[in-house]
Amino acid sequence: MKRQIIDWAKALAVAAVLAILVRLFLFAPVVVEGPSMLPNLHNEDRLIVSKINYTLGSPHRFDIVVFHATERRDYIKRVIGLPGEHVAVRDDQLYINNEQVEEPFLEDRIREMPEGERYTRNFELEQLEGGYSEIPEGNVLVLGDNRRNSTDSRAFGVVPLEKVVGEAILSYWPPERIQWLD
Repeated sequence: MKRQIIDWAKALAVAAVLAILVRLFLFAPVVVEGPSMLPNLHNEDRLIVSKINYTLGSPHRFDIVVFHATERRDYIKRVIGLPGEHVAVRDDQLYINNEQVEEPFLEDRIREMPEGERYTRNFELEQLEGGYSEIPEGNVLVLGDNRRNSTDSRAFGVVPLEKVVGEAILSYWPPERIQWLD
């Protein structure tokens, strides 16, 4: 009996250590707070964030990332601009290095806008904090999908990659919204 208790204690200790290691280095649960990623992510959606994706690689355009906005708060936004790129939005159209880039995740929202209104206010990278002509190495430009109600790079400038926690890869709660995020 004593031997069984010791074996169970060892198994539970190993499981606890593995769980802590997975949580610290591989994956983390995150809760969406606020409307800035509507219509694609909703307030209080639960996500799994992969911490390893950017340890082994770098962000890609349109990845949904979690990053440290302040010491106490993380934000969830979409990567729009990558290092070395110039970003602009004119008349609800994204331009990367003066070439049009489609944003399929916004098409319905833009189409629903009343005549004469814009979903995303016009801006150029130079107008943002830092006044860069291109996104510096080691940084990304992020925007919320809800462009009319999002605190993003338009407010605070580019995001250093060292502040990026990881890539949101799965929405797992509520059950009717379970989806891989791509």
